[in-house]
Amino acid sequence: MTGGDSVSKREHCEANWLVSHEPKYDERKFHFQTASKTKITETNLNHYDFRDLKYLIQSKKKIMKKNYISNSTESVRMFKSNFLESFSKVHFAVPLVIYVPLIGFLVFKAFAQQITVFNFFMYYIIGLFVWTITEYLLHRFIFHYQPTSKFGLRLHFIFHGVHHDYPKDAKRLVLPPSASIPLAILFYFLFSLVIKNSTLLFAFYSGFISGYLCYDMLHYAIHHANPKSSILKKIKQHHMLHHYSDDTKGYGVSSALWDVILKSDFPKKKTK
Repeated sequence: MTGGDSVSKREHCEANWLVSHEPKYDERKFHFQTASKTKITETNLNHYDFRDLKYLIQSKKKIMKKNYISNSTESVRMFKSNFLESFSKVHFAVPLVIYVPLIGFLVFKAFAQQITVFNFFMYYIIGLFVWTITEYLLHRFIFHYQPTSKFGLRLHFIFHGVHHDYPKDAKRLVLPPSASIPLAILFYFLFSLVIKNSTLLFAFYSGFISGYLCYDMLHYAIHHANPKSSILKKIKQHHMLHHYSDDTKGYGVSSALWDVILKSDFPKKKTK
């Protein structure tokens, strides 16, 4: 793919693009980069089909170095071993198969231990809320941590960099069980140190895991569906800006709440 390729867009969207230079592979960072000059005349983000969008730069005057983003639906191979490679890809339904029964079991255990309906829903909602900040912190400080060693860079690419370089790969959009299960166990034991009552812990953790599951399914839908509701459109717009405009902002996927609170949201367009 060369820098002169055209960008797919909806019929009613008028945009002029000027892109220069061939993509160059940067071995140190494990992904392609290109020095590109891009001009956009239409910046209403709701007009774009983000699945086909190659570059998105809000400024009409800046010339900046952008990471190359592939339109391929299949990402690069990450392991020589077929066995290891199989653990790096996952169908989007796999988290549902694993965690829906877990949520059901936690709910059953909570009520089997005589939790009241009020306490259950209170701790369930608290669990959902705690997930939102957990999602934000993981994405911002773990997935977007910039290591300096060659091993660290490769590890970063495996966990998150590949998704930014190949955002259309449907099998690398949800967390594989090889990563999500250890994290789920870790968080359960961390929360058990704070919530000593097992009945309340079951209610809380069922909400937390529900939040994670909503995040995974929403993340998949953001990249592979065109939502009709205004709320989902805003969520998708927020995440697409993170991918195609500035990956140092917009770390919230299922919600922009913590981006607003912690000042990592995208600047709002001034209205005259």
